[in-house]
Amino acid sequence: MPLPSASDIRDAYLRDGFVVVRGVFSADEVAEIAAAFDRQYEAGLTHPRSFRHGNFHVRVADDPAIGRTVRMVQWPSYGDGVLNGVRQDRRMLEIIEPLIGNDVKQIINQMHWKPPGAAAGDYAFHQDSRFRRPREAYRNLGESYVQTGIAVDPHTAESGAMRLYPGSHRLGDLALTPRGSILGTGIAEEALERHGLDPAKLVDFTMEPGDVGLWHPYMIHGSAANRSTRDRRLYINGYVRAEDCDRGEWTWRHGQPVPLGDPVLVHFEDLHLRPEPHYVDEGAYGG
Repeated sequence: MPLPSASDIRDAYLRDGFVVVRGVFSADEVAEIAAAFDRQYEAGLTHPRSFRHGNFHVRVADDPAIGRTVRMVQWPSYGDGVLNGVRQDRRMLEIIEPLIGNDVKQIINQMHWKPPGAAAGDYAFHQDSRFRRPREAYRNLGESYVQTGIAVDPHTAESGAMRLYPGSHRLGDLALTPRGSILGTGIAEEALERHGLDPAKLVDFTMEPGDVGLWHPYMIHGSAANRSTRDRRLYINGYVRAEDCDRGEWTWRHGQPVPLGDPVLVHFEDLHLRPEPHYVDEGAYGG
């Protein structure tokens, strides 16, 4: 399916703070991504608790409703060729280039599972800007960073699709929630009302498999638990204009893909102190 024009993507994104580009990946390509999710999930379950090796991180949890589960995997692309190819797919560059150019680093490379019936399956309303730390490493955040998500399964209200507040990206950085975890704490529309926002204006970020959603770092969003009968998987890749960020893995230079080498500093502050494989105790969730 042909991509929308660069101006259409840019205009919708700047107006609403989000946009969905339909049918970017074919059914066969989505099946390959889904198989990669299955591989990572099965591998994650072999760990007794959350595991880290450099930037590669597997978050394992014991959910009181469904038992042992893998909540997310960060930076699987160091070891998975399919997922690495998807994050550097030419179509992804064509989608984000109108917004941040073609000299691009990556801050987020993350797989999310939201299985049906999980007790901790909701995300409180928040802005992704809260996770861009330290502040001084991210310049011009509102203009230099864009979050993308590839739908592996249908994203509907029933399956716990994100809920977005259109236009909220123009409000800047808000203290919506305490500094603790946003996972499994309830979606809490009261957080919006405290800032004079009307929850009736929320919209569902509905996507079909193969769609690519984009949202702004200041976009207010959250999601409810999955009430459907199937998983709701999302492959998230967060891109940033290289000149405006001191961290992250290079993804494209002048529009050409850059291979991953030795891990560089992204989120894991002790990367160079503890580069070896090790198990970790989870604290607050980071996006």
